[in-house]
This record gives sequence, structure tokens and C-alpha cells, in this order.
Amino acid sequence: GMIACFATVAAFAAEPRPEAAIKNKSVEASVFLDDKIKADAVLSADCLTEGRKWIDKNAAEAAASRKQDPVMFRNGAWSFERNYAVRSVVDGHYVSIVRSDYMDTGGAHPNSDVDTILWDTSAKKRISIRPFFTETADNGPTMKAMLKGVIASLNIEKKKRDATETATAEWYKGLEPKLLKLGAVTLAPSTEAGKSSGLTFHYPPYAVGPYAEGQYVAFVPWETLKPYLTPEGVKIFGGARPKDDDDGER
Repeated sequence: GMIACFATVAAFAAEPRPEAAIKNKSVEASVFLDDKIKADAVLSADCLTEGRKWIDKNAAEAAASRKQDPVMFRNGAWSFERNYAVRSVVDGHYVSIVRSDYMDTGGAHPNSDVDTILWDTSAKKRISIRPFFTETADNGPTMKAMLKGVIASLNIEKKKRDATETATAEWYKGLEPKLLKLGAVTLAPSTEAGKSSGLTFHYPPYAVGPYAEGQYVAFVPWETLKPYLTPEGVKIFGGARPKDDDDGER
């Protein structure tokens, strides 16, 4: 038992502590920030303000549901967890963050969601990818090229998962050639230091496939978008997607 005991202690020590949490009979909710985010006070505060609002909202909804229908809590408190993690830092100041949510409200299975944040440490605020492209109009050439790239990438991912029967227009109908309808976007890391190899779009279960298929990440290489780049876009994109980035779990 000596070794097993030690392993448990080590695992316990590595358990991250939430930056914000609520725990009562209806709800257990926590927000976690990774170390890179915690190292930046302004970014940290921004994520935490949003995260706190999220747990407060869920706690209020759980309390109201419990009052209305206590049976919904027969398996215990509902649980919510939100994780903020840095995906890439490009040109020294563009920080891409993946925000992953996990929700268990006593249903058939837990739910998860994913969203992204692009933060500019120079401007100390959230920005969009629009400044990197000459035009980003709904149904315009840039968005059409992005959508085409997204679908091509999803089809490749589905092939890898033996899920080609769901690589259909029906499953992709939620995707439109509009920046806010393409999915949560991040700047992908690159084999070239300080550059981005293109865009990755992050999809929770159900978004582009049935629940069982899980999350998807679509990658659109920067070369595909080359005709639409502004000088700032030209400056930040380059290189190729690192091999280990293509693990489908991002």
C-alpha cells in the first residue's frame, strides 16, 4: 500500500483550486483559470467577472428549480464547472482562450459547451478576428471561404471517427457564412514562433453531430484565407499547424 498511498497524495496535491465557487444543497459550481491566465491580472479579472456571473445565474436557477420541483434533485446537487484555458499566444499579445463548460442537472447525461475569447494584452480587452481580414460581411467572400474551409475540415474529422454518415448538410445547417454563425474561433498555434497557422473553430456536442460524437474542432489553414488578409493578418499568420495540436480534444 505504500506506493498507492503516495500516488493518491500526489494526485490530491495536483488538484487545481477553483478561483470562484458556490456550494449548497441545490448546486455545486466552480470556475477555474489556468496558470497563464492567472499570470495576467487584467485578463484574470475579466474572465473571473464573467465566470462569477455564470455561477451566480446557475445557482439562482437551481434554487428556483429546487423550490418548484425537489424531485429534480433526488440524485444530489446540480453541478457546473467552467474552465478558462490559453490555447495560443500570437505576436506576443493576441491570446486565444477556450472556455469549456460542464453541466450536470440530473438529466440522462451531462452537457458540455465551448466558447472562445480573443484577448489583446496590449489593448487590455477582448477583440474579434475582424481586424485580420479586409472584409467580414455576412455572406461575403471571406465568410464564404471560411465556411467552405470549416466544412472540409469537419468532413475530414468525421472520416477519422468513422462518422461519415453525419457529414451532411442537415448536421451543418447551423453553420452560416457569418462570423457569429461559424462557431467559436481561436487563432491556432504554429510551428513558427509567435505566428498562427490559421483558425480553429470549436463545437460542443450536438452542434455539428450527434451527442455521441462529442466535440469537434475544425481547422482552416491561413493559406486558404490569404486573399482576404489585412496587413495585420499578413503579419500574424505563418507556418503550419503543430502535429500535436490535431488531437481533436481541443
